[in-house]
Amino acid sequence: MTEWWTSLEPAMKVLWAVTLSASLVFVIQTVMTFLGAAGDSDFDINSDFDTDAPGDISDGSVDAGGHDAAGHDTGHAGGGMNLLTFRNLVNFLLGFGWTAILLQGTVPSVSLRLLIATLVGVALVALVMLLFKWLTGMQESGNINVYKSAVDCQGTVYLTIPGERAGEGKVQITINNAVREYAALTDGPTLKTGTRIRVVEVISATTLLVEELNSIII
Repeated sequence: MTEWWTSLEPAMKVLWAVTLSASLVFVIQTVMTFLGAAGDSDFDINSDFDTDAPGDISDGSVDAGGHDAAGHDTGHAGGGMNLLTFRNLVNFLLGFGWTAILLQGTVPSVSLRLLIATLVGVALVALVMLLFKWLTGMQESGNINVYKSAVDCQGTVYLTIPGERAGEGKVQITINNAVREYAALTDGPTLKTGTRIRVVEVISATTLLVEELNSIII
């Protein structure tokens, strides 16, 4: 191993070092992805930290799908959709490095090897970006926009809601054919566990204003 390393030209030593480092980082990122920490190591080269984790939309920050607290599209998408990210740099070096190494003995022209390696690196970056875009689209399609869908939905009180907005309780409502749990307030009297309710207003992404279903005057 030592003899092989010392026999390499300086340029090949650098190429091997960069390629192996990129491969190690790629493996770590892949493991983190399957552990649910995908994107935590992504950051823009201009030092702006870029994370895939959803923001706290209750205070108006942007989530991973590029929406603010009101569900408006902010034009930002997480998960590697920015071109200048650490992940994309690693992917490019991975494709470029291994291609250049594998072609060393078969393509004598250094310029041609570099061109092919560059194209493979760019193609790998594009492929990964398209994959993240597809995954982000699937995530967004599976999310429920409470601001658009919750009003007039019906459900039951899960934890007693104090009257006159004196405190929060919990409700379970059926929204888009799925049962979801939210914090809830009410302007009326105390609503006990099991009371049927209707959503009157969405106060925040996690809190609803509700009223007793039987109190609705038709």
